[in-house]
Amino acid sequence: MFNKLKLLMRFMRGSGMTYAISIVAVLFMTVFGAVTPLVIKTTVDSIIGDEPLNLPSWTKNIMEQIGGLAFIRQNLWTVLILLVAITVLQGIFMYLKGKLSAVAAQESSKRVREKLYDHLMHLPFDYHVKAQTGDIVQRCTSDIETVQNFVSGQLIEALQIIMQVIVVMGIMISMSFKYTLISIVLIPIILVITIRFFINMMKIFLQTDEAEGIMSTALQENLTGVRVVKAFGAQNFEMEKFDEKNRNYKNLNLKIVELMADFWSGTDLLCMLQHALVLTIGTFWVVEGDITIGTLIAFSSYAGMLVWPLRSLGQMMGFMGQAFVSLGRIHEILDTKPEDYTEGRKDVPIHGEIVFDNVRFEYEPGKPILNGLSFKIEKGTTVAILGATGSGKSSLVHLLLRLYDYQGGHITIDGVELSQISREWIRKHVGIVLQEPFLFSRNIRENIRIGDASINDEDICRAAQTASIHDAILEFEKGYDTIVGERGVTLSGGQRQRVAIARTVAKDVPILIFDDSLSAVDTETDAQIRQALRERRKDTTTIIISHRITTLAEADKILVLDKGCIVESGSHEELIAKEGLYKKIWEIQSSLGEDLVEAMPAASV
Repeated sequence: MFNKLKLLMRFMRGSGMTYAISIVAVLFMTVFGAVTPLVIKTTVDSIIGDEPLNLPSWTKNIMEQIGGLAFIRQNLWTVLILLVAITVLQGIFMYLKGKLSAVAAQESSKRVREKLYDHLMHLPFDYHVKAQTGDIVQRCTSDIETVQNFVSGQLIEALQIIMQVIVVMGIMISMSFKYTLISIVLIPIILVITIRFFINMMKIFLQTDEAEGIMSTALQENLTGVRVVKAFGAQNFEMEKFDEKNRNYKNLNLKIVELMADFWSGTDLLCMLQHALVLTIGTFWVVEGDITIGTLIAFSSYAGMLVWPLRSLGQMMGFMGQAFVSLGRIHEILDTKPEDYTEGRKDVPIHGEIVFDNVRFEYEPGKPILNGLSFKIEKGTTVAILGATGSGKSSLVHLLLRLYDYQGGHITIDGVELSQISREWIRKHVGIVLQEPFLFSRNIRENIRIGDASINDEDICRAAQTASIHDAILEFEKGYDTIVGERGVTLSGGQRQRVAIARTVAKDVPILIFDDSLSAVDTETDAQIRQALRERRKDTTTIIISHRITTLAEADKILVLDKGCIVESGSHEELIAKEGLYKKIWEIQSSLGEDLVEAMPAASV
């Protein structure tokens, strides 16, 4: 519980003064609320009745100044004015409490969202690979909203109840200790039921929150992959999967409803019994002359001010349990160690010489991906990499960008150990185009310029020309202002890849990596892009990963990977001159190309 309260304080940090003023407003609101039954008691017993006044001296002085007890008896409207004034003051402080707590909670939520988003952007690549996007989205939205609602509503209400119990109990004890005991006799039972309710709700809320995260993930995946779902006619299959997760979420919510129904019905009965007990015994004591009618009326009000709020505290504790679960899920992200952008050098001149020396790397212990990998890439040269799935091609790229750190051997960039270079620095000097490029739901110009406001329109057009996409963009009605849609869905696969190439080229970095990123363009466009890249900057070190031999053939050096090791190395001419994996793939692709050429005339007949 202490750790949960610490999390809550971290959430509220930064708006302490606003919360403090809100709590002061709660205090005054509670005091004015507790005064009303006293005014009614005094009116019934001492103004209408003949009981002696039992008021503080400062109150008696005020009464004397307005004409004394006789004046008030003749002008009972003064009591009405007093009650109205008390109610108005109570309403003012109630308004301040609600407004200030809501403002403070909104500010807290804004800070936490910003902090959470910033933290997510700096978490290691491995975290995002393993995390579920739908679950992360839920933690950044509905979980924060849950905590916000609790802080702005239930938490302040809970503080009000605690203050009210303290103030009201003090007044009741000062009036009659014996009657106070009667008025709270069932409260311990209500509190025990409330605590049990809180414990059970905590368990179910956790399960419900996780079930909602799973359902959100399924929804996010299907909306993102809607074209695949439709293409395979898998709507019914995916709907059944979603229904299963939705059904589980519904059943858990029904458990919450059942728990709350049992709690409300049970505590309602106890509260009404407590109220009936106060009225019954109070009436008997009035008849016996032990207490006054005003005391009975006051205790009847105060009993309600104790019992019903304490019963509502159970619901608030349920919301507190839900908020604590959400806080825990939020801070699971915040407590995950981010990448360290402060360590490492930021003054290393990057020219493009890359050396892998006996590099070893594994994602899981005992399952090596790169097993003693060694090669050298000279500055300004183009190196192509060929290999089957799982051979370590993408892992090699991950290491160069320091998305992962190697466990053995050495990687040097221009003679400097890669692990000694800042992650931020190396990523500024390495451009990468992935096989499945991600475009944001913005216009083409913003997608090419993304991350660097210094890139002007002229640079954007030049980069687009290099990527052989400039002419296609001009054919769009809005040209570079064309919105590409979420994930670039309004563009073809080849157009998306070429926009991604333009985005990377526009950075004008000394090292370029194409991770199978020319697969969606035809061979002619592929050749045009590679020619434009060579002309654009001859001293750029370029790494091309591809399965297409025509893409690899013009590289200065070709590396063939198999099971994390280099099995062949050389130029295209050298590799096809000897028996090996590269020659086999070249022969297969060449024969396919010839067959297709020969088949085209026949197909057109």
